[in-house]
Amino acid sequence: MRYGHKKKVMLALLVSGFISVQIVAQDTGDSPVIRTTANNGNLVMEDVPPIPDTLVAELNRYQNVRSAPFLGFSADGNSLFISTRFGEVSQLHRVDMAGGARQQLTFFSEPVSGVRRQPGTDNVLFSMDAGGNEFAQLFLRDYQTGDSKMLTDGKSRNGAALWSEDGKQVAYASTRRNGSSNDLWAMNPDSPDQARLILESPDGSWWGPADWSQDSRHLLVEQYVSITDSRIYILDMKSGKRTLLSGSAEKPSVNSALAFSPDDKGFYFITDQFDEFSQLAYMTIANGSVQVITRDINWNVEEFAISKDGKRIAFAVNEDGFNSVYLMEPNSFQYRKADILPVGIVSGLEFDVSGKKLGMTMNTAQSPSDSFVLELGDKPTGYGKLQRWTNSEVGGLDTTSFARPELVRFKTFDDRMIPAFVYKPKSKGPHPVVISIHGGPESQFRPLFRSTYQLWIDRLGAAVIAPNVRGSSGYGREYVSLDNGFKREDSVKDIGALLDWVATQPDLDASRVAVFGGSYGGYMVLASTVHYSDRLKCAVDIVGISNFVTFLKNTQDYRRDLRRAEYGDERDPAMFKHLQSISPNNQVDKINVPMFVVQGQNDPRVPVTEAEQIVSSLRSQGKKVWYMNALNEGHGYRKKENRDIYTQAVLLFFEQHLLP
Repeated sequence: MRYGHKKKVMLALLVSGFISVQIVAQDTGDSPVIRTTANNGNLVMEDVPPIPDTLVAELNRYQNVRSAPFLGFSADGNSLFISTRFGEVSQLHRVDMAGGARQQLTFFSEPVSGVRRQPGTDNVLFSMDAGGNEFAQLFLRDYQTGDSKMLTDGKSRNGAALWSEDGKQVAYASTRRNGSSNDLWAMNPDSPDQARLILESPDGSWWGPADWSQDSRHLLVEQYVSITDSRIYILDMKSGKRTLLSGSAEKPSVNSALAFSPDDKGFYFITDQFDEFSQLAYMTIANGSVQVITRDINWNVEEFAISKDGKRIAFAVNEDGFNSVYLMEPNSFQYRKADILPVGIVSGLEFDVSGKKLGMTMNTAQSPSDSFVLELGDKPTGYGKLQRWTNSEVGGLDTTSFARPELVRFKTFDDRMIPAFVYKPKSKGPHPVVISIHGGPESQFRPLFRSTYQLWIDRLGAAVIAPNVRGSSGYGREYVSLDNGFKREDSVKDIGALLDWVATQPDLDASRVAVFGGSYGGYMVLASTVHYSDRLKCAVDIVGISNFVTFLKNTQDYRRDLRRAEYGDERDPAMFKHLQSISPNNQVDKINVPMFVVQGQNDPRVPVTEAEQIVSSLRSQGKKVWYMNALNEGHGYRKKENRDIYTQAVLLFFEQHLLP
């Protein structure tokens, strides 16, 4: 419900200078709503009860967990750039030795991301938005002076920045031309006002740079249409001519460009043209011949790095949600698994300038994201010890006691087996259950370090189940498309099948189940309450889609066509009717569980109107709903002060509505 649609009845006094309370009456004459604000008025809560001081104190350790993901090597390869948070948001830091102090380099009120070091220097290109609006701008930080200057126009959406080999040009994706098209631009950072448009998007697809040739004459470019349709081009930077190398509109397939070979005669890419999964391949540009490298690996290749001299390659494979890292010799395409790495999730692979060290971010169920360096042997596939460079704080928690996820599979309505990760308390059951549904939908739950899950396990005695319902990535081309268009609610049926499975487990309490999810996972939460309210106790919807038609109408212009490829085109009468029929906001009469709706005011993906309308519809029928809206956030909460209260409120909600 929009705040302007309510009539103010009474203003309460400020409490402790931080929290104000209002009682407001709805224009419909329904029960008054109690509104409180926190964090200098930036966090607005409606009908969220006061959070007990004892709960705040008990959660303090869980809310002081940090991470330190790897962002890249310094120019000499002796130091690391990392991201970590000492204040409210993550900033750029430098570490000069394993276990060394973290030297903070940026000091902004918004988180810094998209870090790219300028070749030959320690100057750093990074991106930053305002208040979570995702209209990121590009900045260049001078390492000598510490000054950062904005390179882009301050209005458009910019990202995917990539330095040329000589460090004199940056190619990047931008909506600068008209605010909606995802075009390709280039600039010399010394003259950012002379940025030039080098490739116009002819439709609603996204275009971005993948790699520069050694002489900076050519650019590998990727066109992203949908998760099952992407294409690779080579762009002549002088003539502007682009040539299609892989993929087509006639026969859609996944084609993700990675890197040129050192002689620029070919390039590495990931494709599912030849298999159900995305494989690592190499194409010779002159004749278009393709060599599939990972034919014997029946999982998606998802991470890739090549050394500066082109003599070493590393890649990571997503094996049922976990990662394995392989080292490869480029000439023979022979590769070897690096068995020294712990079981977990690896990202951000990068070689140092010498090619003798491989940096990465490592995350496991019992340790947050930290920066590691793998020392390499003389041979391209050889390796030595794995060294941990950062040890992130975990609030004094004993993470070795954290529940480890168990991978299970349950049968759904069409006899498919749906994978899910299950976290259980060590105490005797039956345990209440929180079903946590990922967003995307073209995403995948990964068994990362999740202090919030451990909090629920410890404080609520709850088991947490995270399913990868149909439409999730990571399980092949067919699986990711099983929920497209008119098949959208088939993924909701998978949640029904999971509820059936829970009822068969003696250590799980099928009478006490909650659903929790964000973004598309928020839609899944709402849809689950429409279909399964009689089997649920409560639900938490975070930045969720409540009506597909209004979502497609109000999401930012640059995203609309990309989302239509997944959800369906609402301009088609048959699809419009279908999307309206499955939208939870049109079926609130079927929702009969307490609901907690969480939103960010500046969300460009799922606009605040999606939350407002579901809250209004639920209240109009006298149904219980808590509502939290952060005025300085977007698609999820990034500021610690907001996340802290959100985490506390979710736990209080579960205590009141899941446990009894």
